[in-house]
Amino acid sequence: MITKENEVDFSGVEETALLTLYSRAMESRSDNPILKDEKAEELVEKIDRMLEKRNGKMAKLLVSRSIDPKLTVHIPLRAKKFDEYASMFLQRHPDSVVVNIGCGMDTRFFRVDNQKINFFDIDLPEMIRCKKQLIAEGSRYKMIGQSVLEMDWMDVISVFNKPVIFLAEGVFMYLPRESVMSLVLELQKRFPGSELVCELTNRTWVNGFWGKVAAMKMKKRFKMGSDAGFKFGVSDARELESWHKGIEFLDQWFYMDSNHPKLGWIQLFKNIKFFRNSQFTAHYRLNAQ
Repeated sequence: MITKENEVDFSGVEETALLTLYSRAMESRSDNPILKDEKAEELVEKIDRMLEKRNGKMAKLLVSRSIDPKLTVHIPLRAKKFDEYASMFLQRHPDSVVVNIGCGMDTRFFRVDNQKINFFDIDLPEMIRCKKQLIAEGSRYKMIGQSVLEMDWMDVISVFNKPVIFLAEGVFMYLPRESVMSLVLELQKRFPGSELVCELTNRTWVNGFWGKVAAMKMKKRFKMGSDAGFKFGVSDARELESWHKGIEFLDQWFYMDSNHPKLGWIQLFKNIKFFRNSQFTAHYRLNAQ
């Protein structure tokens, strides 16, 4: 909502959404940026003026640009790869539909728009209510304020009867396994021939010792609460194929595969299986079978 001072009320909005937005904007303004995101730059200028009046730790961290440097590299690299998956799909299907699941404060439409697509951002009502105060919808760009697990949002997409690509960046690992499975199976059933790109976490990081390590890392890096932690993990990317014969694994990507110089010394871990399989992006085709 807009306050009487004509400012956006961020209450109810996950602060990690602002953290990823600021990470992209900071990198966009750097020398030789990994990802150029002019819309993100524009938004943080607006949001800065509002956050300067707040006393929270996250607000101060964002305004002062005191974000973990690893995040300002990792998050733009991930966003760029999701953009590339979308762009490759659009090369084959210029007049298609892109659905950004759990969009947060992402500005992907403005980075991949080919002047033909229909693009949908979907996230919880509080997030979309806030986002609509900052970004205007258009004839081909719409926002849906609804839990992605409330499957009736798919009715809006199905009326187009066009090829669809679903993007789930930094979403599935925070949902229960049963919810992720139900969602993917419903997409497979209702949108045959569509594609799904999603970020996945190895189940090693969900429970036990390494699960606690992951939770501590999120609390420190993302300033998340005491209940922080992953809920869903897989043994490998092909595990989703076992859910239904119509789910076809195509490829996967680990952010160190970019070989970007800004990754620095951390690339030494690139070929160590434990790290490669910890968190990655997977690409699937959802066939009607």
